[in-house]
Amino acid sequence: MKIELFKLRIRDLVDGYEDNDELGVRAYGGKLDVRPPYQREFVYKDKQRDAVVETLRKEFPLNVMYWAVQNDGTYEIIDGQQRTISICQYAEGDFSIQIDGHQLAFHNLQPNQQDQILDYELMVYLCEGTDSEKLDWFKTINIAGEKLTDQELRNAVYHGSWVTAAKKYFSKNGCPAYAIGSDYMSGVPIRQDYLETAIEWINGGDADGYMRDHQHDPNANGLWLYFQNVMAWVKATFPKWRKEMRSVQWGPLYNAYKDASLDPTQLEAQIKNLMIDDDVTRKPGIYPYVLSGEEKHLSIRAFTDNQKREAYEQQEGICPSCKQHFELAEMQADHKTPWSKGGKTTAQNCVMLCAPCNRKKWDV
Repeated sequence: MKIELFKLRIRDLVDGYEDNDELGVRAYGGKLDVRPPYQREFVYKDKQRDAVVETLRKEFPLNVMYWAVQNDGTYEIIDGQQRTISICQYAEGDFSIQIDGHQLAFHNLQPNQQDQILDYELMVYLCEGTDSEKLDWFKTINIAGEKLTDQELRNAVYHGSWVTAAKKYFSKNGCPAYAIGSDYMSGVPIRQDYLETAIEWINGGDADGYMRDHQHDPNANGLWLYFQNVMAWVKATFPKWRKEMRSVQWGPLYNAYKDASLDPTQLEAQIKNLMIDDDVTRKPGIYPYVLSGEEKHLSIRAFTDNQKREAYEQQEGICPSCKQHFELAEMQADHKTPWSKGGKTTAQNCVMLCAPCNRKKWDV
């Protein structure tokens, strides 16, 4: 890869700045693609964004940026997107910063203060090479910055028409996926959490495989329609919303039970009882439990060390199943009356079994 250093004034960078959902983000008289397909969304917090402008105002050195030179003489940012957008947004008047006790936007500054910012010189490396070389360079230089998420790296590796289309649905603040799924999911769209989750749901956890197979698809309609179907199924099957629903992996449940005949009223009655059961320590697991009946989802409350010791002493160290004597450390606590049949995690319901007998009980 050929790399060459040049200096760029802020006034030239912000010339022709445009942030358009359809056309993307452009600057430098339209010649700079600020957000190529492999780039992340704008994730700077206000404090980080303000610090960039303060660096310019105080004429401190700003970290060097990297641009890729395109065949048609235009450029795309490899590194420096967050700083570039911060600078352009301030010059456009999109936000203000505190200066001498006042919140001042760019248009509030005195002409000499504006010129101080506009005449600031950025250090930019121009890089020429193949697409794969530029992508490798992008991943390498970002190791030292704010760590890319796994999905941001996938977007870079499999960039193309599909990623561009998918990000419109899943990767913007207030995106369509957030509008219909924010009550049922955790994560942040601009850090690609929604996109990653949807891909893993539709493809059994294999996000790389799905993106590899669909990299050059002209649209992401398949994933978007799937996601809408998942959310519609969740809302119809579990109409009463609870905050615990944000921690449920809905995709695998939809995949397994979307064609099952389910009674939302009956399910809600079960959920309500389980929510107030003190023995159920993992409340989000109630939802997969009422569908599968598998107690592993619930994390049933364990017996305390005192309860185990009390049961052990009462049994005099004898396993009631095999009638052999064991040390306390060799035994495991279990419910006399199973939790599924109404047994509680109390001292009166605790029995100590040797490890082989306890395993045999669960293997039946």
